[in-house]
Amino acid sequence: MQKRCLEVRRLGRLGYADGLELQKSLETEVIAERKRDYLLLLEHPHTFTIGRRAKSDGVLATAEILKTLGAEVFEINRGGKVTYHGLGQIVGYPIINLSSIKEDVHLYVRNLEDVLMRTLRDYGIESFRIEGLTGVHTSEGKVAAIGVHIKRWVTTHGFALNVNTDLSYYNWIIACEGEPVTSMERLLGREIDLAEVEDKIIKHFREIFAFEHFEDAEERFFRASEK
Repeated sequence: MQKRCLEVRRLGRLGYADGLELQKSLETEVIAERKRDYLLLLEHPHTFTIGRRAKSDGVLATAEILKTLGAEVFEINRGGKVTYHGLGQIVGYPIINLSSIKEDVHLYVRNLEDVLMRTLRDYGIESFRIEGLTGVHTSEGKVAAIGVHIKRWVTTHGFALNVNTDLSYYNWIIACEGEPVTSMERLLGREIDLAEVEDKIIKHFREIFAFEHFEDAEERFFRASEK
């Protein structure tokens, strides 16, 4: 049996549209060849995304306010409602073939939650699931969102972990089920190194999804201006 290979790409800061384009390209590759899986780790500039379950009033800001905030809005094909991406947040896009693991979407989402919960535990942060909801929660609020898309058992989209995130941007949306949000920085009272958190995410992702072979390819992009 061929060993399962995971290629991790640390992309730095990447515009949301560029991230979508890259996911689509890698999704096509994985569906066609099914030889290598990918985990993309990156930051997006200020972006609000609207999933398939979102209502039209999920974004509270007007077009003029969004322009002032320097934020973009995208309607996308992942599950879930409205969420925010921005600086200080680690976004993970796994493009993996579930047929080589188990063709079970619910198990896949639970495994992503486990990756994030183990990462938080490394920092002494207690986190948990809430029945009927996706994502990772703490006593102070939701710290990570998850929304996925599956095509021919290949995954796209993924998770967003608030590390040093400016939480004020959540004031402009009705996120998920309207629950409060928090960040690792707020929970710990200090700023956390993003690369260090990425290292821990990669370690736990490899463990939980049982990848035998691993490549860490650092590719930094700065296509979007800082806002």
